Amino acid sequence: MEQSTNPRGLVQAAAAMTLVGTLTAVSAVIAPYPVYGGQAVRYAVAAVILLVVARLSERSRGPRTRRRLTLREWALVTALATTGLAGFNVCIVEGTRYTTPAMIGTVVGAVPVLLAVVAPLLERRRPAPRLVVAAVIVALGAAAANGLGGGSVPGLLLALGALAGEMAFSLLAVPLLPTLGPIRVSAYSAAVATPMLLGAGLLVDGTSVVRVPTVGELAGFAYLVVVVTVGAFLLWYDALGRIGADRAGLFAGLIPVSAAVTTMVLGLGTPGPAELTGALLVGCGVAAGLGGPARRPATTVPAPTAQERVDVAGAPRP
Repeated sequence: MEQSTNPRGLVQAAAAMTLVGTLTAVSAVIAPYPVYGGQAVRYAVAAVILLVVARLSERSRGPRTRRRLTLREWALVTALATTGLAGFNVCIVEGTRYTTPAMIGTVVGAVPVLLAVVAPLLERRRPAPRLVVAAVIVALGAAAANGLGGGSVPGLLLALGALAGEMAFSLLAVPLLPTLGPIRVSAYSAAVATPMLLGAGLLVDGTSVVRVPTVGELAGFAYLVVVVTVGAFLLWYDALGRIGADRAGLFAGLIPVSAAVTTMVLGLGTPGPAELTGALLVGCGVAAGLGGPARRPATTVPAPTAQERVDVAGAPRP
């Protein structure tokens, strides 16, 4: 789909990435909980909620025959769950064992640039030069906000894997959105990712993969499920259908900015010069990218009746 300045899409993309950025502070609350088991439970609960929302949404539009997914659609959903959700989480979690969260965040911060280039090419059109330049500015801002870190070769490779997962999270969803819509794409991908993460948890933590959470952990998981997973997934996927992956990708730079602001609001820290500089660059990049001429999207996505990757500073994907 071509880029567009659809106001609703722009607001939804910004809101989705802002919500993802709040994951930093919440991650501190659930840090003691087994990582993979926690992510598996979170995705499972989110999938149930999303499927209920999908059913209610369909009923409100009157009786209709439910279409079965084609083999190609199941393959895309499975690929999306494997790379954009489960694989992304594995790369982030394991990557922090070899390098710093800042290094991972800096690598993943290249997402706006890659989406600005790759998304149009996949649709057989030329990348918009203005968007590419804007995406570079956003990526530099994200790198500044995260801080440049060092690490080993395995850490760098895992960070690149996380970058690939972040790309797949958007690009693999694009062909599914016109037929399935944001709600079912979110629900199916979360459901398919659940057993993958549970399997990884069994390998790493054995029988301790899940346990009864504390009151604080339960509150943290509730926020992750309802706000960061269900809310952000629906907002982001609906935005992709309205403004295109190349333009929506600019807003990924808001993640470290939102993370810094949330940390400050909750009294967990004060943004330093690097975070402030990064926030300024991200703002300039997004403004530059949105200032170009608008074009109507080639495809549209049915708007859902109700509106999930990670904090690029190192937390698991929402």
